[in-house]
Amino acid sequence: MKVNFTNVMAGLVANFGEREAVVNTERARRITFAEYHALTNRIANMLMGPLGIGPNDRFFCILENDNLSLLSFATIFKAHGCAVWTNIRDALDEHLRQIAHVQPRVVFIESGMLDRYISALDGTVTSIVVMDDVPGWATQHDNVHGFWQLLDRVSDDNPGIARDDRDDIAIMRFTGGTTGTAKCAMYSMDNWFSCRDTCYSIPDNPFEEGTRFLHLAPISHGSGLMVLPTLFRGGCMVTMNDPDLTRWCKIVEDERITSAFMVPTLTYRLLELQSAAEADLSSLKTLLYGASPMSAAKLALLQAKLGGIFTQLYGATEHLGIAIALTKSDHMIEPGGEGRRLASAGRPVPGIELVICDDNGEPVMPGQIGEIWLRSRSICAGYYRNPEQTAEEFQDGFWKSGDVAVQDECGYIYLIDRKKSVIISGGFNVYANEVEAVLNSHPDVVLSAVIGLPHDDWGEAVHAEIVLRDGSVLDAQAMQDLVRSQLGSHKAPKTVAFVDRLPMSSVGKIIHREIREKYWSGQKRKIA
Repeated sequence: MKVNFTNVMAGLVANFGEREAVVNTERARRITFAEYHALTNRIANMLMGPLGIGPNDRFFCILENDNLSLLSFATIFKAHGCAVWTNIRDALDEHLRQIAHVQPRVVFIESGMLDRYISALDGTVTSIVVMDDVPGWATQHDNVHGFWQLLDRVSDDNPGIARDDRDDIAIMRFTGGTTGTAKCAMYSMDNWFSCRDTCYSIPDNPFEEGTRFLHLAPISHGSGLMVLPTLFRGGCMVTMNDPDLTRWCKIVEDERITSAFMVPTLTYRLLELQSAAEADLSSLKTLLYGASPMSAAKLALLQAKLGGIFTQLYGATEHLGIAIALTKSDHMIEPGGEGRRLASAGRPVPGIELVICDDNGEPVMPGQIGEIWLRSRSICAGYYRNPEQTAEEFQDGFWKSGDVAVQDECGYIYLIDRKKSVIISGGFNVYANEVEAVLNSHPDVVLSAVIGLPHDDWGEAVHAEIVLRDGSVLDAQAMQDLVRSQLGSHKAPKTVAFVDRLPMSSVGKIIHREIREKYWSGQKRKIA
């Protein structure tokens, strides 16, 4: 089906024209729906005019949230070409690897990054667009342009582009790469519309009219899923660029934020942050979390501190929409209750086809362990220039998630681990996530990561690396006894290391692969 998104945006303006659509806190930009519509028309015309982006071209965005809000759906869907979003916090070498893979015509970049990137980009792309002012030294480069100077050359007329909402690839993003090399997922417009619709299908839909959503996590990744649901409710996306929780609390208070998204590792810090206790966070009605499992013990502490505002979301790079949700009501613990469901990811969102399958692709019974398979309009179109991996992970419209889980008789799904992260020790399967959940339940543990180490007798031995709260002292025996008491001796870590930090991805996930590499380098096999 053809969609002229400029006309769709005109409808939003008719309903919400003078309301704020975008607030960029660090650049002090406040933009109404009417202004945002006109501005994104100009950006779309700039892409296709001065920058020469055609239907088969790509443009690459290395941008902070403030600026990516201008090169988001309201621009991309109005123009020809495909946007490639990367995480600005990725390393230079990773960005260059991604650029080599997708071969964009144009790169949009923050001005402060230009000096590190320009030599590598010269001769690789046709144009480099700097989002703020072009540094004086860069004016000698004919292919370097200032974003706002380019906009002065175009109008805000309707670009007049109707795109196929199923077949055109409008956006590409790279997977997290926490267990291997990142892959480049391809999305149509309808994938993103489906994402919007699944957000509205969450039983206690957090996207109300007038929502003010604070984007702390990168819009290029998990936080971007919340843009369309916010705008189509006449809400405002409020952006910040640096993961500063003290400032986050201040913005929630000043901007009267109603909804926000965080990864679990950041929510844990709210427990210790004095500013979280001092700020007025009463406007916050919903705190969405996802991207990695939450410690059930710490979740209970957070709920006691901030109230019943939590909703857990499960999705993936390959499945844009919300597939599973643990709603606010699911988080409520009855007096004297154990709060067992706080350890679950929730139940499938209405409209999503979710099946837990065995290794042969056959559905398993409730209570049996298997892999989550998902099928819906939110499934991406595969991996760009990677037909082998696409064929391996996508089957009959399903995406095979690689997440091992079990579903109980009430429909609640409990994530056990990544299929690739199972530790086989002495013939027993040990799932890192369940061991980490027990370790993280200790009040003095901030984070933990569990991997398998090579062992001559057992194949792999369970090993834990643990970050403690400042000033806390624990020994390995205490950690081993804690796991042994809850999961049994065969799942207790044989070795424990207390570390200052764990390797984290740019979106807040622990990179188990890097921990494994410290111990498995030089081994002939990378599995036991």
